[in-house]
Amino acid sequence: MANSKRFFAVTLRVIATLTVVAIAVLLGWFAWQHYVYAPWTRDARVQANVVNIAPEVSGTVGRVAVNDDSYVHKGDLLFAIEPVRFENAVAEAKAALEQALAQESFATRNARRLERLPRGGISTQDLQQAESEAASAAASVSQAEARLAQAKQDLDWATVRSPVDGYVTHLLLDEGDYATQGQSMMTLVNADTFRVTAYFEETKLSHIDVGDPVDIDLMASPEPLHGHVASIGRGIAVANNAPGERNLPNVDPVFQWVRLAQRVPVTIAFDSRPDMRVLTVGLSATVHVRPEEAERHQPVSTTDERDMVPAAPKLERARAEGLAEPIDTPVTRGAGG
Repeated sequence: MANSKRFFAVTLRVIATLTVVAIAVLLGWFAWQHYVYAPWTRDARVQANVVNIAPEVSGTVGRVAVNDDSYVHKGDLLFAIEPVRFENAVAEAKAALEQALAQESFATRNARRLERLPRGGISTQDLQQAESEAASAAASVSQAEARLAQAKQDLDWATVRSPVDGYVTHLLLDEGDYATQGQSMMTLVNADTFRVTAYFEETKLSHIDVGDPVDIDLMASPEPLHGHVASIGRGIAVANNAPGERNLPNVDPVFQWVRLAQRVPVTIAFDSRPDMRVLTVGLSATVHVRPEEAERHQPVSTTDERDMVPAAPKLERARAEGLAEPIDTPVTRGAGG
């Protein structure tokens, strides 16, 4: 009897141990499958379009109208370059235009006067010379008008305004600085372009599709955000594609037996505009794609949309081709109708 109880206790302990081990192995397998294949990642960053503000003209900055990290609307004044030089250029261009108009008027009147002289009163060469001077004066007027338009444009460009709604970031510009044409003097973060870029391992891409709903957890905010997959990257850099000597491919001779899965950028758009206080370019995020919900909300159709052509257009097309004639046919129903 004692041996029987001892055997039963040992058997029970073995079964319990094997059960615990089996459960642990099963849980580990599920965890591994979730880690490797489930469409989630902690490697995600908040992104937005960054606009570099560069003036179209050079000059001394006379006014800076914004502060660092301030919000600006499209069209708001950012900074202004001292306008004196450009105002003088406009005045000079106006004077040059008036002079060109006066010369054109004189040359045109002179050419018309010579044309009215009787034949033989002036040589053909003199008449052609007068007409050429009139045409040249007209061209000078066009040039003067173009210079005046450019001078006015330069004066307008001396006032730099925001091209987007966004935030001023890392402002270093100050009054008295010299702004150089085409050189970035200020940076704006476009507030309408905030998004999340998640870097998924290639083993998880088969479970992700455009339009799939996404849960977004920002490290900077306890409240979860919601979005959807907007696009999936179609290319990443390959080290072996770098050209070497004589433009030949530079292939690494060392091949690692343990191959790491490549990461592909996936762009995630917010479903609704989130609280801007928690959004900053570069913030870390964790994203979970929920493809099963996207599949559940997709309508199921057993008919190909290409075959769903209304009958009326088909009949009208047949009549136009002479393949059908309108007739009155009585409708009859069968016994089961």
